[in-house]
Amino acid sequence: MSAPRARRLPVPSDPLFVYGTLTFPEVLVELLGRTPRLDAARVSGRRAARLPGRVYPGLVTAAGAVTRGAVLRGLTAAEWRVLDDFEDDEYDLRPIFVHAGESAHAAWTYVWTAEVLAADWSATAFAGDHLPHYAGRCARWRTGPAV
Repeated sequence: MSAPRARRLPVPSDPLFVYGTLTFPEVLVELLGRTPRLDAARVSGRRAARLPGRVYPGLVTAAGAVTRGAVLRGLTAAEWRVLDDFEDDEYDLRPIFVHAGESAHAAWTYVWTAEVLAADWSATAFAGDHLPHYAGRCARWRTGPAV
């Protein structure tokens, strides 16, 4: 969660592949006020790595790996801005090839560009240990400080 980056965002109709905390409806509703359409998807050659000192993952290149996640569809321009503002500076928005069922298509995703841990991130562990607190943190980030 950081300051906005100066760059051109995808057009609203572009899909976004998510693989970590943004796969949880509880997080999306706090950030966007709704849960966009989520379609199960996967990417090959990448893994969702644990990050030092953080409860969310980073997507990094890893030969032979497959990362399961979801494709968000129907994001508005305002929602793209919210998600981009929310992501840390160490994330870089890049195009990626995703597989959904028997089909494959292009999407965007946030790729991690800094140090990672050797272990993979676990959605199950995150849900059990961190989800309620993290969703609350997202709500506080979205509403900003009280005036």
